[in-house]
Amino acid sequence: VQLQASGGGLVQAGGSLRLSCAASGRTFSGYAMGWFRQAPGKEREFIARISWSGGSTLYADSVKGRFTISRDNAKNTVYLQLSSLKPEDTAVFYCAFARGTTWRTSERGYDYWGQGTQVTVSS
Repeated sequence: VQLQASGGGLVQAGGSLRLSCAASGRTFSGYAMGWFRQAPGKEREFIARISWSGGSTLYADSVKGRFTISRDNAKNTVYLQLSSLKPEDTAVFYCAFARGTTWRTSERGYDYWGQGTQVTVSS
């Protein structure tokens, strides 16, 4: 099972980025997916989750209204649209497969993490 995250980069505050995470080795459409991020010196934190069908989403309060998670099961890919970016959004962003329906906002609820993609927001 592999997850390949991409789309990160350097952007000015207020800008936007679209992250992608391509999955292989597992029936993608059978699993909810999540995005997390880890800033320097901080623990990895939950950002967003999307159900297997894409019909249900969940966001951290810190990104609600600014970030949007989506998925394309035909392409085995989950996306995270980042908008109105702030310097405090600077982090490595990770995608992961959900284990089940519990621990939806905790790392405990996910496995098979991707390698991460760096997002840097300048002020």
